[in-house]
Amino acid sequence: MNGVLNIFKPKGISSFKVVKEVRNILGVNKAGHTGTLDPSASGVLLVCLGQATKIVKFITELKKHYIGEMILGISTTTQDSEGEIIQRKKVNTYIDEKIINSVFQKYKGTISQIPPMFSSVHYKGKRLYHLARKGIEVKRNPRKIKIYQLNLINFVKRKNPIIKFEVECSKGTYIRTLCNDIGNELGCGAYLSNLVRKGIGNFNIENSLKLEDLKKNPTLGEKYLISIDSVLKDLERITIKAEEIKTIMNGGIISKRQIIKNQEEPTIKESKLIKILDAQGNLLAIGLQIIKNREDIIIKPVRIFKNL
Repeated sequence: MNGVLNIFKPKGISSFKVVKEVRNILGVNKAGHTGTLDPSASGVLLVCLGQATKIVKFITELKKHYIGEMILGISTTTQDSEGEIIQRKKVNTYIDEKIINSVFQKYKGTISQIPPMFSSVHYKGKRLYHLARKGIEVKRNPRKIKIYQLNLINFVKRKNPIIKFEVECSKGTYIRTLCNDIGNELGCGAYLSNLVRKGIGNFNIENSLKLEDLKKNPTLGEKYLISIDSVLKDLERITIKAEEIKTIMNGGIISKRQIIKNQEEPTIKESKLIKILDAQGNLLAIGLQIIKNREDIIIKPVRIFKNL
């Protein structure tokens, strides 16, 4: 089984456990996900099966879409509801939708974010959360992320007000850290109380497969399986001559002359990923287009698929 499943991850289970369960249910040897969802979060988790594990890196680059809620006036060790409360502050009564929207504006675009201690980021060969559980805190370098959209959905005023929001962001974005930083900007602190991942790229929650349904009916795995070619539908494609298939499958490079001409010419762009197919339309590999000059282009396979 080679392809991608859009699984709805329920609350209370780790992303690793979801992958393990899918692998056991379907009887596949290789499986992996394309971006961790914390146990307290739910929503879209893309699980790559078989040879689709070779494209995890490409899917990870896709934008993420979330609906979340943060509670103001309380900060926790993990920046979400799983941690211990470390600070309580009174929330100023003048905070309203206008002020929140103004703060949101500051976090749109490319920003720097310091990964939380309770995260899977590596530090000297160890995961940060291993150190955090021992009460050790280390200096973390800020990382560049991008917030494409950050919109207020609802603001509920009470002793500890609730902000419901929608965010579209790049890979590597910690939504709980975003909430923590916004809470500090508002002068009262905040923690992420609920998070749902609505989508990754073109994969959305409406078309996801519930893990419990897959457990009841494993044949749904085949029904919901998305082919590698379909997952990479936004990549341009080339068709190569039959005599060059062996070259590609052995990891060798090809030039523009080995491409069958009865198709549109691919866009000429340095370091662009491109799908390589045979004349029957079978996906052979993902290649990297390298330009020497406009007439001298070579394509080097970076992921090779066998017997898809």
